[in-house]
Amino acid sequence: MAASSVAASELLHNTSKHLSVLYSKAPCVIRQISTCLRCYNQPQLRAESASQQLVGVVGLEIHAQINSNTKLFSSSPVCFLAPPNSLVSFFDASLPGTLPVLNRRCVEAAVMTGLALDCTINRKSLFDRKHYFYADLPAGYQITQQRRPIAVDGMLTYSLLGGIKRSQVIKKNVHIKQIQLEQDSGKSLHDDVRSQTLIDLNRAGVGLMELVMEPDMSCGEEAAAAVRELQLILQALGTCQGNMSEGQLRVDANVSVHRPGEPLGIRTEVKNINSVRYLARAIDYEIQRQIDILQRGGTVQNETRAYDAKLGETIPMRDKEGLQDYRFMPEPNLPPLIVFEDNASLPAGIDACQAVVLQKIREGLPELPSVKRDRLVQMYGILPEHSFTLVNEDGLMEYFEAVLKETKAGPRKVTGWVTNELLGQLRQQDMSVAQSLISPLALAELLELQETGHISSSVAKQVFQEMWSSGKTALQIIQEQDLGLISDTAQLHSICQKVVDSHPDELLMRL
Repeated sequence: MAASSVAASELLHNTSKHLSVLYSKAPCVIRQISTCLRCYNQPQLRAESASQQLVGVVGLEIHAQINSNTKLFSSSPVCFLAPPNSLVSFFDASLPGTLPVLNRRCVEAAVMTGLALDCTINRKSLFDRKHYFYADLPAGYQITQQRRPIAVDGMLTYSLLGGIKRSQVIKKNVHIKQIQLEQDSGKSLHDDVRSQTLIDLNRAGVGLMELVMEPDMSCGEEAAAAVRELQLILQALGTCQGNMSEGQLRVDANVSVHRPGEPLGIRTEVKNINSVRYLARAIDYEIQRQIDILQRGGTVQNETRAYDAKLGETIPMRDKEGLQDYRFMPEPNLPPLIVFEDNASLPAGIDACQAVVLQKIREGLPELPSVKRDRLVQMYGILPEHSFTLVNEDGLMEYFEAVLKETKAGPRKVTGWVTNELLGQLRQQDMSVAQSLISPLALAELLELQETGHISSSVAKQVFQEMWSSGKTALQIIQEQDLGLISDTAQLHSICQKVVDSHPDELLMRL
């Protein structure tokens, strides 16, 4: 290796060691910076040294809880935080002789999600039994779709901000291998005080969509952006509420490292990550951990790991050296799932209300997040990076458009107020847009007063802060504190004359 290549390699290795030390003291800041630098802002190395660099490879498996009133194969209601074991049917508890009845809403949700992600919808899909033992899986098997899932070969296009100033919109794609329907397991509640484990079967049988993404990502920031985009799509479709804190969206990350051009390395699986922020941190930590192991001459173990948010580290759960035999077999109690193209293709005697029809679902697709962003840029002339903020923050785009309807202020000016002043206050107090203490109409009134010259821009920000804390309208605050601008010439002349008359000595000194 050339001397310059050795120097570059040593420099990168030393930089990595320094970042690791800093990360242990300030994980949030350092990890975020290192992600961005590694993916997008790092200068290109020469080809000779670049080929020697280990890079991350990330694939995701995402379990999205289907937004439905009842479970996938039973009539039990779906409700978060219901009393333990209060939403359990005979089938959910696996009583002998009970049979599954497929929930059409869950099938339509999976088809709609597949269409939104440009998947091929299999007109005929199959259900299988996946055998494994968990205490909270009463039947000893899970009904899933292993041989022929409902949707395959899709694409998720996501964007993130890069460049030196983080203002360049970078679009990337990740391939969707498949979307399959399956039932959730129950929940084990561990009581360390009494050294016992309790089982809650309320979640057993809840409908899930498992989305398998190909290993097309290279760092935590990309994976987080892809999951956030998927979350927005699912929420727009109404197929999944996407609340990760309630377990409605659970992410498993498959992480490995390799040198470009060489085969993929041994991967580890980081299980059940329940926030987008933790996902990015867990992946970046795991990539760096594997790089450190290989640079020391070690071997990465094929294992399942969990992310400890307090430590900012992934920790081992179990090894995966032995391939588990799930003994997949066709589900004998469910016939093939048939999806029809349109009503004309329905066989005689089939009720259209009971069938899953692609044409009907396709016609009901709503405006997706990427389309919303393009519309905002084209319609209002705002910057692309601002369109991301407006769309990605739940309810912010609707707030922005509501303000815009009630004021003559330009779209860019309204965007600045909404993304800076309003969003700043909301994040400072950990509030959602729906919890804002200033309504769109109230903010529009403030902007209109500034637009018509009644107050200055600095006073407008002062009034905004007072509106937030007092709940008063902008006009009330301006009148009470006499903050308005004076444009009447005669009134200004009178004020100046009073000042001059009340300070005769100062006037003589000037003369």
